[in-house]
Amino acid sequence: MEKESKYLAVDYGEKRIGIAVSDENKKYSFSREHLQNDRNLFSNLLELIKEENIIKIIIGYPLNFKSEKTIQTIKTEEFRNNLEKFLEKYSVKAELIYFDERFTSKLAAGSIINSGLTKKKRQEKGRVDSISAQIILQDYIDKTNNLNNIYS
Repeated sequence: MEKESKYLAVDYGEKRIGIAVSDENKKYSFSREHLQNDRNLFSNLLELIKEENIIKIIIGYPLNFKSEKTIQTIKTEEFRNNLEKFLEKYSVKAELIYFDERFTSKLAAGSIINSGLTKKKRQEKGRVDSISAQIILQDYIDKTNNLNNIYS
């Protein structure tokens, strides 16, 4: 039996990459352990993509409040281009999509504060990155499901 496909969200950062994966029905997002942005990043992502049968990768797209690009936007675009080339090299067919990520880090930090985790756990920066990815993915899922409901 073929494994159901899922979505992956990536919150790109220079040190850490926040990760979240959807359920098979693409209704809910779940944060995963963040990845280090090091020389193993793309192979770690490839392993996850294959393991979870990812068909769509949602990449948090950082713009400023005036909807203008920032230095981080340019770095995120470079990351996407490099990831695309890497996946092509391994014949992995996954659609890459940018999704506006403004406010997600603040929402993630608020969510963690209200989570009841210990202060030490709350201060793990990778946790904020992965919760940000989870928020990006859930937002994407909710918006696409709502659009599908409107037009169906």
